[in-house]
Amino acid sequence: MTPLAGIIAARIRATGPITLADYMQICLLDSRHGYYATRDPFGAAGDFTTAPEIHQLYGELCGLALAQAWMDQGRPAPCLLAEPGPGRGTLMADMRRAIRVAPGMTEAAEIALIEASPHLRQVQRDRLGPVLHLDRIEDLPPKPLFLMANEFLDALPIRQFQMTADGWRERMVGLGGDGALAMGLGPVVDLPRTGQPGDIVEDCPAAVAATEAIARHIARHGGAAILVDYGGWDGRGDTFQALRGHAPDDPLAHPGEADLTAHVDFAPLAAAAIRAGAVASRMGRQGDWLLTLGAEARARRLAQAGDAGAMVALRRLTHADEMGHLFKTLAIWPKGAPPVPGFEALTRHADDA
Repeated sequence: MTPLAGIIAARIRATGPITLADYMQICLLDSRHGYYATRDPFGAAGDFTTAPEIHQLYGELCGLALAQAWMDQGRPAPCLLAEPGPGRGTLMADMRRAIRVAPGMTEAAEIALIEASPHLRQVQRDRLGPVLHLDRIEDLPPKPLFLMANEFLDALPIRQFQMTADGWRERMVGLGGDGALAMGLGPVVDLPRTGQPGDIVEDCPAAVAATEAIARHIARHGGAAILVDYGGWDGRGDTFQALRGHAPDDPLAHPGEADLTAHVDFAPLAAAAIRAGAVASRMGRQGDWLLTLGAEARARRLAQAGDAGAMVALRRLTHADEMGHLFKTLAIWPKGAPPVPGFEALTRHADDA
């Protein structure tokens, strides 16, 4: 049993089962034993590898897309180049280098990182130098915002509901007969969704709130946001999962020592952006988006210059059997502004797309 497992079990014994959202929040962000508060989880020595850690190609193209959006909106200065959940700062470092092709953007853009982990904040400062660190997206200064969120939303706490013969019940984390953490069902709840017995649906209020805050900022002050994560549109099913040592793990087995995530449902995120007064794009696939931005040509140039890993990285980032189709993309921009490069506006209501 991990130290955090004992703490969670004691809480359950004292006050009863907890929601999956509470469980994720404790496991990932507990100040003493939480996953992100105690370690660097990225890369070969960690538990997972994100697109920016695979190759510079990814971050460069993200930076170029935001730089083009900045130019399309009249080169506003000052502005923010921001990232929530920036990990080791790899993506931001690559984007900051790439935006140099847009004259004036480096000087205009203040780097803003939304990061809850004190440990990772220090890692980011070591890599990037002085930056503006914020606790919440809502704390961003009132300036045009050019934001890239890569694998940020999937780690936000979710709630799960399961249809039973009596109706929807929330899935909770409690204790089994052996005293170990176990999944169970709470009382019947009023959930305005249809389903068959056994169906599971997931809800991520934190992702909706974060997207709405980003979109509201962009609608008021200008800018653009690109969201990339694994998931789909109006999805159903149990996608709650854990990774430990680059392998799947039981999400209840090692609290605080495994990464916990769930697939992102982009439909309510697009609806939130529209509700906030911004434009939302159609959901796309990471591979298609990167290829539209010129990923193949850039990889070939890097390979010709001696980068032996560029073409391997291109396949991993764009191919249907790798990350290309699993990871989805969504962009947000102000009404009246040109679309973010590689995206087209969602022309139907988000709930119907």
